[in-house]
Amino acid sequence: MRMLMTVAIAAAALGTGGAAHAQSGNVEGRVDRLEREMRAVQRKVFPGGAGQTVEPQITPETNTVIPGVPASSPVADLTQRVSALEGQLTTLTGQVEQSQYRLRQLEEAFNAYKSATDARLKGVETSSRPSVPGAAVAGDTATLDEPAPASAGRPAPATEKPAAKPTGARAQQVAAVAKPSSNDPAEDAYTYGYRLWQAKLYPEARAQFETVVNKYPQHRRASYSQNLLGRAYLDAGAPSLAAVAFYENYKKNPNGERAPDSLYYLADALTKLKKPSNEVCKVYNELTQLYGDRLSAEMKAGVAEGRATNKCK
Repeated sequence: MRMLMTVAIAAAALGTGGAAHAQSGNVEGRVDRLEREMRAVQRKVFPGGAGQTVEPQITPETNTVIPGVPASSPVADLTQRVSALEGQLTTLTGQVEQSQYRLRQLEEAFNAYKSATDARLKGVETSSRPSVPGAAVAGDTATLDEPAPASAGRPAPATEKPAAKPTGARAQQVAAVAKPSSNDPAEDAYTYGYRLWQAKLYPEARAQFETVVNKYPQHRRASYSQNLLGRAYLDAGAPSLAAVAFYENYKKNPNGERAPDSLYYLADALTKLKKPSNEVCKVYNELTQLYGDRLSAEMKAGVAEGRATNKCK
């Protein structure tokens, strides 16, 4: 009888030990899988190299003795902790995937904005240039003896002649305009051109503005001169040549002090050329988006009137 009880107790002990061993092996396999997944997540979160960790702000106390009897066996407690780790790893993986998705959305939005901006600029450039280099469009009353802007980036037509030296009453008008004299030749040329423009001596004024643009392109008055070059063409009744001058000032020197003015008057030149309203509206949109905070009250009022006239949305 006592022999049978001994055998039964031994069998029960072996059964319990075997079950515990099998359960421990299952936990070890889950821990190994967790370690591999955690290393994969660390490679995503810390792409700079392995071994980078984040120190916790709160650390557990050491040598703490917890009184009482454990509510569960060590194997069951370890299984519960592994399950908690699996849940945290799943949450972290989801957060990484959401961050990658948002990054892709930002990249797609930026590429779409860049494509739309390039298309608007291309449309403005196409609408502001004459269809044939050096040829005036319909409604342009510019004469061939008026020189085209040298900064327009196109060869001068063979039939176009430089402005002749003024004679008679014209020469007296030019001579009546005072020439400035200082230690800054670029400033002097711009100031003299500005005075000629105010006197409505447009060909002579354009010659001074072209001098500043060609000889002193880095001078702050280069932006002023290129803009007034377009104004001189526009006032002389040559809107197509004015549009080229205005667009060149905006394209080549977008940070220049008169780049917003050139976009503003480019819309005016396109309107005088009877261009479609959508092309004029593109210029107004570009002007307000890029230089809205730099526009004077008068220009803002002009933009509002122009947008209303062309029914811009």
